Amino acid sequence: MSERPPRAALALDEAAELTRTGDVWLFRGSTLADRTIRTLTNAPVNHVGMAVVIDDLPPLMWHAELGRSLPDMWTGKRQRGVQLHDLRDAVTTWNVRYGARAWLRQLVPEATEAMEDAVLKTIARLDGAPFPSTWKLTKSWASGRLRFHRDTETVYCAEVVALTYQAMGLLPDHRPQNWYDPGKFWSGDGLELREGATLGREIAVAPERSAAG
Repeated sequence: MSERPPRAALALDEAAELTRTGDVWLFRGSTLADRTIRTLTNAPVNHVGMAVVIDDLPPLMWHAELGRSLPDMWTGKRQRGVQLHDLRDAVTTWNVRYGARAWLRQLVPEATEAMEDAVLKTIARLDGAPFPSTWKLTKSWASGRLRFHRDTETVYCAEVVALTYQAMGLLPDHRPQNWYDPGKFWSGDGLELREGATLGREIAVAPERSAAG
């Protein structure tokens, strides 16, 4: 495991070099939709994604969003919903387009080979699933709090991370994926992982100044 980084904000390139599969990336945006999500969930952040760093591939971001500004690295297309992006480009887009601050939380210990295999199978299953409307999203959270299971016809960002963590064996199955919102992955919520795993403290990542190419 890499040494713990300093408390000062890391440059994006430094954070991208540090991140490993299973690390959580959290965002707090400034758009109306971002603020609405934080209000609905009573959370300090409104978006969450998960790093995928396998073999010689560049660091990737596994998440779901309404936009299609970047090509999906799994299909090669620009699509809405569940997406796999170049991590640096994804963070830069959230910095520049949505005015979002970013934080990294590292998974300790690092993901095993079996966990990485589970991640790839989850990507193959979920990539391209549509993002829900605001009404469906609110309804989903309400039913999730009551622990009603639902299908994955539409998938929200926190559900992507929760489903992937469940496939990796890091989250139990007794809660439906729609129980999770981005704030559940913030340290103040005390999310408990299985297999002795933990998520480290939030590491601020300095915002980029130019849009992703």
